[in-house]
Amino acid sequence: MKPLKIGITGVRGIVGETFTPELAVEFSEAFGTYLDRGRILVCRDTRPSGPMIRSAVIAGLLAAGCDVVDLGICPTPSMQLAVKWLKADGGIAITAGHNPWQWNALKFVRSDGLYLNATQGEELLDIFHQGEFAKATWDTIKHTVQTANAVEEHVKVLNESFAAETIRSRKLTVAVDCCNGACSFLSPKWLSTLGCEVLAVNDDPSAPFPHAPEPKRETMAQLRAVVKAGHAAIGFAHDADGERLGIVTDLGEPLSEEMTLAIAADIRLRKNKGVVVTNVSSSAAVDMIAARHGGSVVRVPVGHACMSEGLIERGGVLGC
Repeated sequence: MKPLKIGITGVRGIVGETFTPELAVEFSEAFGTYLDRGRILVCRDTRPSGPMIRSAVIAGLLAAGCDVVDLGICPTPSMQLAVKWLKADGGIAITAGHNPWQWNALKFVRSDGLYLNATQGEELLDIFHQGEFAKATWDTIKHTVQTANAVEEHVKVLNESFAAETIRSRKLTVAVDCCNGACSFLSPKWLSTLGCEVLAVNDDPSAPFPHAPEPKRETMAQLRAVVKAGHAAIGFAHDADGERLGIVTDLGEPLSEEMTLAIAADIRLRKNKGVVVTNVSSSAAVDMIAARHGGSVVRVPVGHACMSEGLIERGGVLGC
């Protein structure tokens, strides 16, 4: 049997085998029904099947009577932020993230920009499996699909969240490998606004992935070389839709995932003591750092939805 993975976080599979336009249409109709024919954002990454799946998703949403806003190619986090400022009821990200180019997927986002939680995901799956979707009549189908630029707003949010002037004063050289994915439109532009000299590689969204889109040691050889040759202060590696980040030090060495989590916890807790929410597979390093700063750690199951719910429930200062 060919792989198809359906769960509360979405659906993914190999395009042309188990992940088909028909499946995308039905899931989109189910999501439009679940959100009561609301205003839905759609974005995608750069994999070859993106345009086809985008057409299927938009068709399903329109068939359910939804008001659709197409964000085009943009990082999934950009779409999640845009849900709020565009006053949408939810969004669908068409991306298989760190999976190979043969795969594609649908990820479902609710009105606060977060992924559906376990209960909401089960409710959506119930609608999908029942196959009873809202149907717009010929005279109520929306006539147009709106468009919007989510990247520009994301850059503004980032600049407001960081000490932009301090970074500009450092005049840093930063290397970034966008994997020819959705972050090609975001990261080089944002780093340039911070006054950095940007050494960007694989930033052509019309080109295929130069390597597997998961940022890990074996896929960061080119970035490591650029950091060393360009005397960069740091290097960043993205997956296809901007949800995973790899970091290379100024010595050209990639940091492990456990190390990046520990660094993030240390930086955050120096400024704000409180609860750090992390998943059950993270090392005890986070616990040690939290204890050093007078904070605490709460562990949740693996997954974005569980992390988000844990942060909300515990009033956490960081999820990692």
